[in-house]
Amino acid sequence: MNFLAICIYLNLFIVSFARIRDPYSILGVDKHATTKEIKNAYKQLVKEWHPDKNPSPEAQSKFIEISEAHKLLSDPERRSLYDKTGQTDDQPNFRNHDEFSAFHNQDPFASFFGGGAHHGFRFKFAETMKIYHEQSINFKTYENVISGRSRQQPYLLLFYSDFCMACSHIEPIWQKLVEELQPINFGIATVHAGREAELARKIGVTTVPYLIMLMDAHPYHYREPSLSMASSLEFIRGRFSQKLVQRLDDSNIDAFLGGWMDNRVRVVIFGHLDVIRLRYLTVAWEFRQRALIGYVQIGLRSTEAVVSRYAVSTKVDTLLVFREDASTPAASVAMADLPYATMRDVISTHQFLMLPRLSSQSVFEGLCPVSVSRTRRHFCAVLFTENSARDDEARAALRQYALERQPSHATHDSRRPDHHSQRADTRYRHLVNYAYIFQEKQAHFVNALVGVSASPSEVHQHVAILWRSDSRRIKFTWVPKSWQPDDDSDNVHSSPEHAYLRYNTSSSVLTASIERLLTTDAALPYETELQELFDEHANGILWRILTRLSHWHEALWQSLSKDDLYVVFSMMATVVLIVGIGFLMHYKVKKEEEYLASKGVDLNPSSSNCASKSPQLPIHELRGETYNGMVRLLKPGCRTIVLLCDSHTKPKLMPMFYKSCWPYRRNKTLMFGFMNMERHSAMEWYKRILLLGLPEPRDLKINPKNTIGTVIALNGHRKYYCLYHAKHPEDTRKRQDSDSESETSGSDVEVGNKKKDAMGTNKPLLNYYSSVLFEEQLLEGFSNWLDRLFEGSTHRYAINYWPDWPGK
Repeated sequence: MNFLAICIYLNLFIVSFARIRDPYSILGVDKHATTKEIKNAYKQLVKEWHPDKNPSPEAQSKFIEISEAHKLLSDPERRSLYDKTGQTDDQPNFRNHDEFSAFHNQDPFASFFGGGAHHGFRFKFAETMKIYHEQSINFKTYENVISGRSRQQPYLLLFYSDFCMACSHIEPIWQKLVEELQPINFGIATVHAGREAELARKIGVTTVPYLIMLMDAHPYHYREPSLSMASSLEFIRGRFSQKLVQRLDDSNIDAFLGGWMDNRVRVVIFGHLDVIRLRYLTVAWEFRQRALIGYVQIGLRSTEAVVSRYAVSTKVDTLLVFREDASTPAASVAMADLPYATMRDVISTHQFLMLPRLSSQSVFEGLCPVSVSRTRRHFCAVLFTENSARDDEARAALRQYALERQPSHATHDSRRPDHHSQRADTRYRHLVNYAYIFQEKQAHFVNALVGVSASPSEVHQHVAILWRSDSRRIKFTWVPKSWQPDDDSDNVHSSPEHAYLRYNTSSSVLTASIERLLTTDAALPYETELQELFDEHANGILWRILTRLSHWHEALWQSLSKDDLYVVFSMMATVVLIVGIGFLMHYKVKKEEEYLASKGVDLNPSSSNCASKSPQLPIHELRGETYNGMVRLLKPGCRTIVLLCDSHTKPKLMPMFYKSCWPYRRNKTLMFGFMNMERHSAMEWYKRILLLGLPEPRDLKINPKNTIGTVIALNGHRKYYCLYHAKHPEDTRKRQDSDSESETSGSDVEVGNKKKDAMGTNKPLLNYYSSVLFEEQLLEGFSNWLDRLFEGSTHRYAINYWPDWPGK
């Protein structure tokens, strides 16, 4: 029996987890969709994803997902529960219900209050907990559903726990908040802080009851010591930006209705109250990407002109929607009390301009929705323009063309038709939308269409007709003629309202192309895959960084308690005190040094002694008297580094040699020296060790001037040496080997300008003496060569013995 119960609970958990996705997005319908719209969407998706008709391996899982979403949304009770809490099961929190039942049956206060099941205290407390449990969500629901939804609608979360007397006391206030906020699109949920401790820690909840407002997936904390209706509503209003709804009057109404380049419609609400109502703020926040909303207070002297201008009634509240025509509203509604649902429907129906711009992926999906059925295709005619004034006339002409083609049903949403559209030809209802695009800002979009089609050589001011058969792929065709004025239209008035008259030929060709697609099932010839459109309205990187820093600062401030603040302030005060004392001491020492200096006191009496004790870099001359000590008698692991120079170049080369060798002054295994190549014995000894390094003896003729700047690293114990010269860098040895191999095959290489191969096969040693090099450049790469020398990556020339010093 226990095993069977475990299986049942495990099955419930798996089913609940499988249904955690949003059923509205699965069916592709709006949250406010009717039952008929849900049923139609379900039928279309079932035809597409039925396993018997779709060979895709994902078809079966997709079909099950669609069926589960349809079952949930077809049941009014389950749909209502999902809309309120985000739960996709009939009893999602079965653990919560079981724990609540245990609390109900094992009342710890029963021994004090008589233990009766009908005792007033126990009944009231249980009823309060029942209300909270019905709205309760868990951590997964918060992460997968609530957090994402908070970008479209604000959420109010209340954290509670069992046996919380304060939670029981605020229950009437919470109920009233629910009744006030749910009708204006607020999401309501509760969280059991004890059972969902991880969620409480993530948000920063430290006590119960605790109120949170969630907007854009960011929690805002209610910090007042007590919860009341007035304080909670003031807290909610304070979370909305003050610029969300602009106050309008006669002085700024024209500027408000004139800025259409942000690609948003204008909504003007006329009301009698001095304060902007909360429902206006929520509807403005929901449509903040698509509409800019302003508020005009009726009854003020500063608003008399605008009220009279649009003949607004002073007895009721009025909402006007403007779409690129400031003189005439595209929609209006007047009621004694504007409900949220009515405002939402009106704005949703007219949320795009008469000729909107494809400025983001959301705009593209709204104007060009995916239409699976070939008999009910949704086309989009897109004009390609640049963001310049020279294209204003072309856009104005297409705007007038679209207005005449769809005079009374300029809506983008096929699920929300305009109620006045019955006067139009039913062939065109929700089948064609018109838009334009900025080529320079949506380069990926333009390249996708140009790269796969016989597109015009210049797509500027051309029109493409699109049909989205899939979320990522589109089919399209180009209108044969570009959207340009007729050649003989110079005498036509060029004002915006008459610009359409100059495009007779272009409009006729566009009409013929659209008519052919609307009246037949003709296929579009080209197909391509699109990337997401660039969001032209997205905030810049600096603004996003500042916003993130502001959120972090707010989260840190809200997570600190009063005791934590004392600790932080004490630490900051300690740091400031230490830094202040340090600056004061530095100031005192500086003043004392200035005073002593003015008296003539030497502040560095031992500077000469210190200099004498510092490490030095002795450099010895390599000659007959020092040869044994510097070369032959070196201990194992020791090396001597010798610079070849003469009396003329020594003053210039020695400082550079000294500077490069200075970092190794503390290395006791190194000796440093120089050799004067003007001495015959030095030149003769250098020639001998070169011959010993060759695989076979040969005659060498070396010009002493060409040896200047060479550095030899001698290992006396292991009998080898390494060579450095500016024209013979180690990293170009292979290239030089191949060149010399092809140029000197079998013959001597030149020393100076004569042929010779200094080291035999594939090892040119002295052919770097063949061209001119300035003295200042001789030791430029010496420091890097020293690094390679100590790494062991330089070439070593081994010899059998060290030759005697000539003449000794």
